[in-house]
Amino acid sequence: MRRYCLPLLCLLALAACSGGESPRAAEFVAPVPAESDFGDLRVRYNALPTMALSEAVAKQYGVERDPGTALVVIALRRVRGGEETDTDGEVALQASDLSGARQNIALRVIDIGDYSDHIGIARVSPRNSYRFEVAVDSGGRKETLQFQRNF
Repeated sequence: MRRYCLPLLCLLALAACSGGESPRAAEFVAPVPAESDFGDLRVRYNALPTMALSEAVAKQYGVERDPGTALVVIALRRVRGGEETDTDGEVALQASDLSGARQNIALRVIDIGDYSDHIGIARVSPRNSYRFEVAVDSGGRKETLQFQRNF
């Protein structure tokens, strides 16, 4: 009898762990918006490993794919009547990792179709988190924002 009681108790304990709920599908969690609005100025931003870029996209952006780098893209847009148009401006970018090590990231402007983007390459290491600090000067407006990415 004891031989059967222990496995039966284990099964009952495992059944209690679910709280009586049946399994359910994973829920979609919307990504954090990668844009900030300052009046009619919209700043879009992202950072992704260069290894995540296809060869064609890396060539289009003029960057080398490397496991120790991330492409940072900052786009400045004017929003009028719900429509976005390209706009000029100066952008400065710094990144810091979890240890507090900071790096200034040189940016250059590239033209992609009707838009211009500011791009730069950040040195990154695996399993590290980076906080990017962006300073924008566009149309007489000076703004700063921060975003974080994990690699």
